[in-house]
Amino acid sequence: MKVVTTETPLTQGVLLAGGLARRMGGGDKPMRTIGGRTILERVIARLSPQCSGLILNANGDPARFAAFGLQVVADDVPGFPGPLAGILAALDWTAANRPGIEWVLSAAGDCPFLPRDLVARLHEARERESAQLAVAASGDQTHPVIGLWRVALRDELRHALVVEDLRKIDRWTARYPLATVTWPVEPLDPFFNANTVEDIAEAERLAALDDAA
Repeated sequence: MKVVTTETPLTQGVLLAGGLARRMGGGDKPMRTIGGRTILERVIARLSPQCSGLILNANGDPARFAAFGLQVVADDVPGFPGPLAGILAALDWTAANRPGIEWVLSAAGDCPFLPRDLVARLHEARERESAQLAVAASGDQTHPVIGLWRVALRDELRHALVVEDLRKIDRWTARYPLATVTWPVEPLDPFFNANTVEDIAEAERLAALDDAA
């Protein structure tokens, strides 16, 4: 059952899987397996109950993700400009295909332990602080890729990307009232992401903890 309620605005989710995984020798990080399941499977399981729908932002051949049953939306800003391009693609897709939805949640496709209350807490903070955007944090680290984005800002984001050549998410979010929500890092950091081969080994250990919870 979905946990989206009348108190939580309808929210389209986008999983950002456009990274090149250079530190793992290339390939799609979300397709790596931990605890017998792909990272992407784990991300989908965490976010599906929280969102009104999920799409996947990825470049290249979309057929490699066919088994997951998600619409694959590629960047339309050339040159692989980073996660902001994926967020823009999701905002544009939502405006065209889900016109009744005003918010998009973005999340990294390589974060297998995302909080089960991610969407609700981000919306609560945004509303409480009258913010236009909201991002997640854990410990003393902010995770700007994981946040809420207002669909109505998509034209401003496109201008920043295409005309201003802006690439850093925190430079973009600094332009708007921003709410930051912090989660604890014990017993595990919910925003742990697998960037290296060594991280996969650590993810296996954490998956055992998470699956037992």
